[in-house]
Amino acid sequence: MTETNDLCNNESEEPEINAAKKKKLNVVDKGILTHLPSAKSYEISYMHRDIIEYVITTPTDFVLTASVDGHVKFWKKCEGGIEFVKHYRAHLSAIVGLCTSYDGLYAASSATDKAIKVFDVKNFDMLTMMSLGFVPGVICFIYSHTLKHHLIACAKESEILVYNFLTSEVVSTITMHMSIVKCIVYSNEHRTVLSVDDKGIIEYWSSDSFKFEPKSANGKALFQYKTDTDLFTFLQHKCTILNISLSPDGNYYATFSTDRKVRVFNFTTAKLFRVYDESLAVATQLQQAEQLIPSIDFGRRLAQERDLEKMDQFKFSNVIFDDSSSLIVYPTLLGIKVVHLQLNKCVRMLGVMENVRFLSLALSFPTHKKQTFELSVVNPNIKTVEQDPTIFCTGHKKNRFYLFSTREPDQTNLESDRDILNERPTREDIIAAQTDEKAKLASSTVLHTTMGDIHLKLFSAECPRTVENFTTHAKNSYYNGVIFHRVIKQFMIQTGDPLGDGTGGESIWGSDFEDEFHRNLKHDRPYTVSMANRGPNTNGSQFFITLIPTPWLDNKHTVFGRVVKGMDVIDKIGQAKTHPKTDVPYEPIKVMSITVK
Repeated sequence: MTETNDLCNNESEEPEINAAKKKKLNVVDKGILTHLPSAKSYEISYMHRDIIEYVITTPTDFVLTASVDGHVKFWKKCEGGIEFVKHYRAHLSAIVGLCTSYDGLYAASSATDKAIKVFDVKNFDMLTMMSLGFVPGVICFIYSHTLKHHLIACAKESEILVYNFLTSEVVSTITMHMSIVKCIVYSNEHRTVLSVDDKGIIEYWSSDSFKFEPKSANGKALFQYKTDTDLFTFLQHKCTILNISLSPDGNYYATFSTDRKVRVFNFTTAKLFRVYDESLAVATQLQQAEQLIPSIDFGRRLAQERDLEKMDQFKFSNVIFDDSSSLIVYPTLLGIKVVHLQLNKCVRMLGVMENVRFLSLALSFPTHKKQTFELSVVNPNIKTVEQDPTIFCTGHKKNRFYLFSTREPDQTNLESDRDILNERPTREDIIAAQTDEKAKLASSTVLHTTMGDIHLKLFSAECPRTVENFTTHAKNSYYNGVIFHRVIKQFMIQTGDPLGDGTGGESIWGSDFEDEFHRNLKHDRPYTVSMANRGPNTNGSQFFITLIPTPWLDNKHTVFGRVVKGMDVIDKIGQAKTHPKTDVPYEPIKVMSITVK
């Protein structure tokens, strides 16, 4: 990718379960996997004005997002994606909590402005505002079967205040904890609330009596003594729970803690069921045993992880269950991991090559489609409605949230089509839009090679100088007869040097010209066309086409095009036998000519 210096090109494919393990997946297990996205890359992303920290979904097919500047947005899940519904400036300060009721009817946000805002989700309307007089901690909706309505549990240091949000009346005060409460979740199946403090103590209490009562909905005791459980695990390991979530069937709950371990507990016995170590040491061992991502990228991610651990955003890393309660999904530095609890195996990885550290996850699987799917498993003659499971993710220091679905991003479109600019444009965007279009540059070309034609889409609006240089050379037959002088499997193919050894070539101006980096043009997918160089602002005539996503090259090489047709030709060139020292194909592969359109 450089004209004179080699860059690291080691790359391995996404980790997958091997054939022997796949055989263990029976028909039902394969059906379960359809509950989750299968695309390796995120399909699309949407913006807030500031960093997004919360994303949650409801059984009523709504998605709520909240950013640090106090803004809350409502989105509606629909066929093939989501639609924007409503935008609230809910708070004038940082949001510290966002939650929904178990039935998806209500949502609430809390902030450092000492207030809680409650929303009617289906009508996307704000119902009420509660002024607390203190900065709230975590919040959670619970349902009292005795009072027959929803309540809000709000942490105040080591206490939990239970409010009737319609009257702002404190119904009860929970004083079980001796330390600051960090997490609260409610299980309607067991009519039980789990609360966690920063010492790692987990308490079970009833949403009806507000007392320590580890009982199921039918009144049967879950366990008698805490010493019979594994509830002291976190205290023993001196770690703090950052997040806790419940399985849809109420049988399990999963935690993510400061020691980077995912622990899955049996709800009724409070015994550990599974433990998954996602520590940096284990990730390093996996990388050394089988290189999952390029070494340079792995080193960058390790450094990012160490910084993340010191930041408040680390607490948003969570674990979610699929609708069958058989799979858990959680973010890691290597991507989003899907683990089958019964098989105790990782069965899918998402977003491995994305240049985003995903944090908070939420899963949407439209409720009106579940019944059809379940019936089709029993009776294959029943026509299955096309399913559209979607995972919504926030990213570290990102003002976007990302959607993983069963659809890969469109390879023929700009990334701006994938990363939607749904907010008011920034000053940079305005300046770019007002840039003078002196002459209409070509928007596409066809490379006629000895192995077939390669059709390119060019980004003349974003990279006018680069496209002008490339197309002018093409019209002047500068590239005719030039060989692909560097071919590296699972990395890229490079050409554009009249000398054929990687040391030649110049621009149409006779000297190097500047880089043209654009925020919406990244090396985030295969078949990206980019300029080779010797360092910053040293572009000449050489260019390369990637065979894989290469995000570590962002802001180092100018992306000026994408391949829209002829990917098979690219793959053939990428498989050519080459000299082990020079990466030059033994059988010369040439650019015969280039047609500019």
